[in-house]
Amino acid sequence: MSALQAAVLGIVQGLTEFLPVSSSAHLVVIPKLAGWPDQGLAYDVALHWGTLFAVVVYFWKDLINIAKDGFTRADSIDRRLFDGLIIATLPGVIAGLAFGDFIETHFRTADRVGISLAFFGILLGLADRFGKKERGADTISLKDCALIGLSQALAIIPGVSRSGITMTAGLALGLKRVDAARFSFLMAVPIVAGAGVLKFKDLLAGGIDATFFLGVGLSAVSGLLAIGGLMRYLKNASFTVFAIYRVLWGGFLIWFTVSK
Repeated sequence: MSALQAAVLGIVQGLTEFLPVSSSAHLVVIPKLAGWPDQGLAYDVALHWGTLFAVVVYFWKDLINIAKDGFTRADSIDRRLFDGLIIATLPGVIAGLAFGDFIETHFRTADRVGISLAFFGILLGLADRFGKKERGADTISLKDCALIGLSQALAIIPGVSRSGITMTAGLALGLKRVDAARFSFLMAVPIVAGAGVLKFKDLLAGGIDATFFLGVGLSAVSGLLAIGGLMRYLKNASFTVFAIYRVLWGGFLIWFTVSK
């Protein structure tokens, strides 16, 4: 992999991981459009380490409080979040272990990514339009966490978007936009860390060099900028622009495949 490809993929991963537009869709399709070799799912996961660093840096105080109250079993909102994040992570872990290899083989094509992008973009738009958006993070129940976790399991399919589908589920359950986004970001920590550990042996087989660290570093920097930007944006705006982008991008990919 060239330094240019690693840099582009790192920046794209950081910007699209936390925006509800599917980082996997961009990581799968951009190399095809640019004529680059597919970097493979293992390197995609490595780039997620950069965005994992970004979310830990941005939410480090929240994560410390959640971990502290979770392990001490204090009666607090952070303890309930700790339990909820464990519950929300399990469906994604099970789906990844059971179907990860199958998905990597059969769903990393531009047309199937396009279909996922458009369909789940429409769902995001509907949830944003009709969700009540009245509930704060302190009202999230373990049942809510389980439902959002089940939605996260779908994110192993390129084009679905882990952040997009979990924000969609949060909005459908009545969460405010900022609170749905915050919970989605916190959910990224355990699932991305676990995926990184599982794919580490594949990265070692492919070799870790300077381009690897270039991509991961740029992913971290752009991811931090994306989190801060989205959190500020959602205080006064909706997800509509992201839903429209997904439908247009998905439609282009379907057309691109059919017209070849």
